[in-house]
Amino acid sequence: MRSLRLILSNPRYFGPAWVFASLNILFGTWAIYIPSVKEDLGINKATLGIAIFFLSLGVFMVFPVASKIINKIGVGKATSIGIILSCIAALFPLIAPGFISLAVALLFFGATNGFTDISMNTLVTEIEKEDKQKFMSASHGFFSLGGVLAGLGSFLITVIDNRGLHMLLAVLLVLLVNFVFYKQYRNVIAAPIEKDSFSIKNFKPLVLLGVVSFVVMGSEGAIVDWSGLFLKEVSLAPEAIWGAGFLGFQVFMTLGRFLGDSISSRIGSIKIVALGSLISVVGYLLVLTTDMYLAIAGFALTGLGFSVIVPELFRIGGNVKGVESSQGVAFIAGTGYSGFLVGPVILGFIAEQFSLSLSFTTLMICSIAVLGATFLLKKKKKE
Repeated sequence: MRSLRLILSNPRYFGPAWVFASLNILFGTWAIYIPSVKEDLGINKATLGIAIFFLSLGVFMVFPVASKIINKIGVGKATSIGIILSCIAALFPLIAPGFISLAVALLFFGATNGFTDISMNTLVTEIEKEDKQKFMSASHGFFSLGGVLAGLGSFLITVIDNRGLHMLLAVLLVLLVNFVFYKQYRNVIAAPIEKDSFSIKNFKPLVLLGVVSFVVMGSEGAIVDWSGLFLKEVSLAPEAIWGAGFLGFQVFMTLGRFLGDSISSRIGSIKIVALGSLISVVGYLLVLTTDMYLAIAGFALTGLGFSVIVPELFRIGGNVKGVESSQGVAFIAGTGYSGFLVGPVILGFIAEQFSLSLSFTTLMICSIAVLGATFLLKKKKKE
């Protein structure tokens, strides 16, 4: 909890952490309305999956140029610009009148989210280096906290009864707090590093990390996008409970990330990844019982399991020797965020052709694969 106290007691750390929360407030508010968007537009799961794919496409569009832009204008300024663009983009998906306009809106939303994601993780990496303080995991905890706030917002659905207005309120909240704190990080720039000419070998340490990031964040994306539908169509939960799986997932992910920096220091990176993947497997088993309450508990456990894996990957990726922090973070963010967005698309087709239960069985198998990867990592470390 030391890193959490650090963030809450110092505006220099709270400012960047709130950017993490902001991104998930926006994304989570979109996510809780996915079932109603699907119903109102009259599209099936596979078509919805295609629309969500445009989120991923937006990330792929910005991924090759993000690090160059960040280095040119400064990581602090890039982060502040990114969050403004994300707020603008967030307004359109929930008011799209048809499939094509939804796809275009999600393309823009994905591009701005991807740029902000890379910027904010690079920002925290640079501040950690400069101040010799660790708060990456806790910052990701704020990302999860943003999801908690968005999940709590699901209880306002019947009160507001207007998803466009709901998103506008979320945007105003995000902009107001960022306006107060953005000066704390706006002038941060990436520290220069000594590096040779480009060599693929510099990126070799990132490859396996990227694969793990793809799988883990793909699972996160699936829960964000499909947990509501699972509770609605498989567990037959009432409308007021549709957001409970997402909320439980975010609450326990937040808790795990606030504890993550200290736990990682005690047991090491490989063991914490193994422990997290094991917990997520148990969570998926509970989800697959299809019982409403056990499924909600399962989503929560899965959030706890995944909570510290991705922050660890970003920290490592931003400190690879001979690679600029923005490039390392962009690689992890690109692979992970593409998993976050592509995963639900693939699962959408599985759900349409077979069932949502099979989709979540696939996710459980992916968690088992991550657990197996930790044994390979442990073996390589010994060698």
